[in-house]
Amino acid sequence: MVTVNGISKSFYDGKVQAVKSVSFDVRSGELFGVIGPDGAGKTTLFRMLTTLLLPDGGSASVLEFDIVKDYRKIRRHAGYMPGRFSLYQDLTVEENLNFFATLFGTSIAENYHLIRDIYIQIEPFKTRRAGKLSGGMKQKLALCCALIHQPRVLFLDEPTTGVDPVSRKEFWEMLKRLKEQGITILVSTPYMDEATRCDRIALMQYGEILAVDTPASIINKYPETLYAVKSAEIPRLLSDLRQYDNTLRCFSFGEHLHLSLRKEDGNALDELQEYLYGRDHRNVSITDTTPTIEDCFIRLLK
Repeated sequence: MVTVNGISKSFYDGKVQAVKSVSFDVRSGELFGVIGPDGAGKTTLFRMLTTLLLPDGGSASVLEFDIVKDYRKIRRHAGYMPGRFSLYQDLTVEENLNFFATLFGTSIAENYHLIRDIYIQIEPFKTRRAGKLSGGMKQKLALCCALIHQPRVLFLDEPTTGVDPVSRKEFWEMLKRLKEQGITILVSTPYMDEATRCDRIALMQYGEILAVDTPASIINKYPETLYAVKSAEIPRLLSDLRQYDNTLRCFSFGEHLHLSLRKEDGNALDELQEYLYGRDHRNVSITDTTPTIEDCFIRLLK
């Protein structure tokens, strides 16, 4: 459904490389996630795939249509929901939806089956101006407008950023139902915990793809034993662990530190405990823990 081959994009006369020779593919009916922090290049990538930006190099196709030569055909068959709320804030919910349906030569009634589960949640506010909606309601309206012409591929750029946890959960449940209707979905997000909701993911940072696979496969490839370490003085513990000779990687993770060791022989933990005791750390807890997507992302960073 989507094929990307070495696509690149830079700004300011090449001084800023937003996307660097990115390649991946998205299969039919797949929920594919592009996961990375702000500034990773996700939005620039999505704008190229939705024909809003021209690439500097490489090629890409959506539904076998070239993103440069066949941009009109792509726009007829793809839905796009940008990260920033971009609907007409002075129009009501119903007026916005009617407007976008008219642009594509359709109507709310004709494709109501596609948006029904989402629209019934905002229908009580259909006469309210879009600018007066809550963050979660705005996202649902934007999704309805992106779906109203029955797209075959749906691009969602950071759809849950700035949305409360309950609305985030509801939104992903809506995406699951859309996927069951046969719509191929590409979604970008800075939230690592949302990666597990996707069929496959691409981890992205500094304009480059670090890995592409299923979330489970990426986690299973984590090569070292990961330890969760805790004490009463976390900041000092972090500093001391980063100075420890056998530390491969150490970073904060909630109320713990996640630690990987260079050498993992039988005496490694005893030596670590002895080192921390010598640095006056008391009541130190060290336990094995299962890696998360965030752990894998940090390991892949150069």
